[in-house]
Parts: sequence; C-alpha cells; structure tokens
Amino acid sequence: MQLIPDHYYHIYNRGNNGEDLFLQEKNYNYFLTLYYKYIFSIADTFAYAFLKNHFHFLVRLKDIKTSEVLKTSEVSKNEVSKTSDVLDTTAISKYYSQKFSNFFNAYAKAFNKQYNRKGSLFQTRFGRKRIQSNSHLIYLVQYIHLNPQRHTFVQDFRDYPYTSYHLFQNSTKTIILKDEVLDWFDGYKGFEYFHNTNNDFSEITYVVKEDL
Repeated sequence: MQLIPDHYYHIYNRGNNGEDLFLQEKNYNYFLTLYYKYIFSIADTFAYAFLKNHFHFLVRLKDIKTSEVLKTSEVSKNEVSKTSDVLDTTAISKYYSQKFSNFFNAYAKAFNKQYNRKGSLFQTRFGRKRIQSNSHLIYLVQYIHLNPQRHTFVQDFRDYPYTSYHLFQNSTKTIILKDEVLDWFDGYKGFEYFHNTNNDFSEITYVVKEDL
C-alpha cells in the first residue's frame, strides 16, 4: 500500500516469530526516542501502544517539500513527474517508507547489539493500513489504547504504562496531538466515555484484522 500525504494510517508490526521487542523499560523509551528522531518530521501522531512483542501507531503523513525528497539517496530525480514539478506518488511513498524503515532498522540494530542477538527483529516489513473514514479515527484510538487489555497484558488498560492514553490526562508536552484527538471525541469527557463503553471494533476490521 502506498503512503500518501494528508492521509491517516495505522502503522504496526510485531517481533519475528513472536519474540519480544521490548525487554526493559529503557527499550520502550529508546523506541520512542528513535520515533521522534526519524518520524516526527514526516508524520503527525495521534495514538500509540507498545506491547512486549508488537506495537501500534495512528499517524497522519505530513506534506513534504520536493527538495527534501530529492536530496535523499533513496529517491532519484528520474522519479519526478515529467509533466509537472510534483513528485510521482511512488517516489513520495518510497520516501515515507524509507523513513519508517530507517527508524525500525536503527532500533533493531541497537537491540541486537545490547542483547547480543543476531537476525531479524521484526516479523515482516511494517504494516500500514489507510483509514478510509474520519469517523473511524475514534475507534482506532480506542482500539490502540485498549490493546494491552485485549492481549491480556493487564486486566485494565489504564494500568498499562506504555500507551498514549495516559498523556491525555495531564498537560505534559508530547508528540501526540492531544487537542485534535479530543476534538474527535467532543472533548475529554467524550474521550473517557468512549474508552469506557465501546468494545465494538467491527467498523475498523479492515485496519486491525491482522491483530484480531
């Protein structure tokens, strides 16, 4: 699936053969640090969850300047449309994909070195599913936040520390666009009410079916 500016995506992956991606608290923190380094400039972030053996992000890809794409080694000038000065969609998608790949490769390299491990850390190339309806965004936010509970890491998702859910409960500065997310729920009360009452994800099966 191509990655297109101004569209929302569910980005996810899991450990190779079900192996853990995070063994210590510092692994979760380092993963988020690398995310900021590689992805913050190309994507707005609305929710995330880091489980021991897999992860989820909800992002919206930012518009990027042609000059930024062309100065990377992954995209050549031959990939610019001959009929305009706008990059071909394939070149743009390739640019985004490379940024995510750089992020995951950096984490895998550091993880393998720290734990004297060899081989692929992630199961496959990262998954990406485009959100087809703005109304589905609230379901995906809640789905991501409830993921630790669904996979029985905890009995109550509120007790799990490595999701973006807790960031909505305070004024701490974060990469998450909290105000925009809360607008989707008509405010914090709506955000909490939806998280506490909705358990039906049938509307967004098309973006989470690999995890069901």
